[in-house]
Amino acid sequence: MPLKERDKPWIFRTYAGHSTAADSNRLYRTNLAKGQTGLSVAFDLPTQTGYDPDHALSRGEVGKVGVPIAHLGDMRRLFDGIPLEKMNTSMTINATAPWLLALYAAAADEQGADRKGLQGTTQNDIIKEYLSRGTYVFPPAPSMRLTTDVIAWTYREMPKWNPMNVCSYHLQEAGATPVQELAFALATAVAVLDGMKASGAIPAAEFPEAVSRISFFVNAGMRFVTEICKMRAFTRLWDEICETRYGVADPKFRRFRYGVQVNSLGLTEPQPENNVYRILIEMLAVTLSRDARARAVQLPAWNEALGLPRPWDQQWSLRMQQILAYETDLLDYADIFAGSKEIEAKVEALCAEARDELARIDAMGGAVAAVESSYMKQKLVESNSKRLEGIEAGEQVVVGVNRFLETEPSPLTGGDGSILTVPEHVEAEAIEGLKAWRAGRDELAVRRALTELKAAAAEGRNIMEPSIACAKAGVTTGEWGETLRIVFGEYRAPTGVGRAQRDAGGDLAAVRSAVERVSGRLGRRLKFLVGKPGLDGHSNGAEQIAVRARDCGMEVVYEGIRLTPAQIVNAALEEGVHVVGLSILSGSHLALVRDVMERMRASGLEDVPVVVGGIIPPEDERALKAMGVAAVYTPKNFQLTDIMADVVRIVEAGEARAA
Repeated sequence: MPLKERDKPWIFRTYAGHSTAADSNRLYRTNLAKGQTGLSVAFDLPTQTGYDPDHALSRGEVGKVGVPIAHLGDMRRLFDGIPLEKMNTSMTINATAPWLLALYAAAADEQGADRKGLQGTTQNDIIKEYLSRGTYVFPPAPSMRLTTDVIAWTYREMPKWNPMNVCSYHLQEAGATPVQELAFALATAVAVLDGMKASGAIPAAEFPEAVSRISFFVNAGMRFVTEICKMRAFTRLWDEICETRYGVADPKFRRFRYGVQVNSLGLTEPQPENNVYRILIEMLAVTLSRDARARAVQLPAWNEALGLPRPWDQQWSLRMQQILAYETDLLDYADIFAGSKEIEAKVEALCAEARDELARIDAMGGAVAAVESSYMKQKLVESNSKRLEGIEAGEQVVVGVNRFLETEPSPLTGGDGSILTVPEHVEAEAIEGLKAWRAGRDELAVRRALTELKAAAAEGRNIMEPSIACAKAGVTTGEWGETLRIVFGEYRAPTGVGRAQRDAGGDLAAVRSAVERVSGRLGRRLKFLVGKPGLDGHSNGAEQIAVRARDCGMEVVYEGIRLTPAQIVNAALEEGVHVVGLSILSGSHLALVRDVMERMRASGLEDVPVVVGGIIPPEDERALKAMGVAAVYTPKNFQLTDIMADVVRIVEAGEARAA
């Protein structure tokens, strides 16, 4: 039977932001005019990791994967003409969430908005950053303390704001199985709430209401039925945890509230037009089930495996949501899966396995302990390895990648302008703008604000009001980040890359034999440095290359993410490596690889071949090879063992020339 009153649709969002605050503002206004009902702000990597555009690690990264926000002036421009009191704004920001929320609150104050009416979400899930996305800054303990500060402050000052968005999305992107996605995300939520409760910042009687402000950000993959059941399992398990662990009696406060971006990991570079169907099917998994329906949906664009989407590409994804919500009868009916024996059996099976995994993590001391011991990271690397091996072996079919490869040329991907590119002058202009901002501010007010921020951090006081004072005084993102780095220190998370060789997809025996032969000629084990220059923290590809290289018998040097070109070249020199592999997915490959190549030549390493992997358009591939790069690998090169064989051939050819 149809519902008496049609359900309201979920919030329509598009994850967007690039180049400059002014460019992103124009994009937001355009998307809102097209019927988007909420904003989802993508920040660039320097902003996410607490650096200004002129920092050495920001080189090549400014404006590439999001909008650079270095100070309050940038935040003003970002939301110019957009009344924040009427907007629902999601901000994908984690380690620097307190700072970006402080800038947002300061901008809202300037607009005359009532803070208590502001609605939106700060992602603020630092645990998953240590596991998958890599934009962490501080060690786990102070990072969790900052999350607690944001929750406590928003509870009092911005009660409609979701201060914490537990992200299972990035866990699936890192290879998590549905059970791992359920368990690891829920363990993160438990760690945050346990810390919140222990802090005493919220009175015990009001704690259930604070619990209700915790939201989730999930992923939906191609296993359609499993994904529907996973979301129903999430709702059931969260209800159990809230009632049994925290004594939340009101069912309204135990409601599992989530937003979703569907799977980007599964978007393919070959035959990218097929991604349209993938995105639609994945969206259905989080909208069809009324009892577990998403509160907000943002969809990637069909061509994101090729580069940044254009406004038209984003519009296509927005229209997909609008057609489902307004042209179908989906919102007219109660839950269409209630009473299904198949669905119920699958949901309970997922719940049972997730409860077991949660118990294991709890026995270790919780999610933070499971991060510090590298348990979670190792499990994700193992799961992702199995997923890739299945694709390589053809056991997991990916249309257009490992089956049905014949295709007509696509009219959607040809010619210049088929993807959006960020001009190189954006970085230089951001640095000049930063200099002008610093020159025009009251330096005494800045120093006073930073001194108070440092004292609050060192003394354990809530840093939100001091951060807002910093924002209004003109403090920059890098200055805020550096002040807290001095107090809390920095952190390098475990890589999760094990040392033992194992069998994997492809013909490993032949490659191992080649490695032995070349190592004999070299007089020692073939050594491969896998490097992540810049601020790109998406380490999945680099980790899998490191694992497969080790499986093939190479000696591997992999020190994790966030290295400068100088550090990578120094490691190549000190370790005496035979080949350097650079992994860059943020679009900053031209600037960073150029820097590495110049430094290698200056260090006498011009004979050490360099290979590069990432999301790299054909014209950039040609430019990289013109710089002297030996080989370029993109998502279409999914056969990792073939890449290893290629690397061995490159080293062998270089050794032969040297001889």
